[in-house]
Amino acid sequence: QVQLVESGGGLVQAGGSLRLSCAASGSIFGFNTMSWYRQAPGKQRDLVATISTISGFSTYTDSVKGRFTISIVNAKNTVYLQMNSLKPEDTAVYYCNGIRHGALGYTYWGQGTQVTVSS
Repeated sequence: QVQLVESGGGLVQAGGSLRLSCAASGSIFGFNTMSWYRQAPGKQRDLVATISTISGFSTYTDSVKGRFTISIVNAKNTVYLQMNSLKPEDTAVYYCNGIRHGALGYTYWGQGTQVTVSS
């Protein structure tokens, strides 16, 4: 069993920055991809950013392109989400996700961390 533990959320003013961390209890390489999702009150959970644990290739939802950066520090088994130029619409609970693809694949989720952006 792998645990994913998020941290780094909080309250920030619009235009500010936060860095979220997702620490895995096991090796990040057990996953093919690591992602950050977010869920605002009354809304579905949406994908924010994904990174390949092998190639480092990353993708972003359009609303965060140019403002958010996902990265991995393999030695720390940690995935980060650097969030700059935050907007009130970025307010949500942010979840870390790890997926191993294939017939014996699996998915793990963290418990979430609250990000609140005030206007």
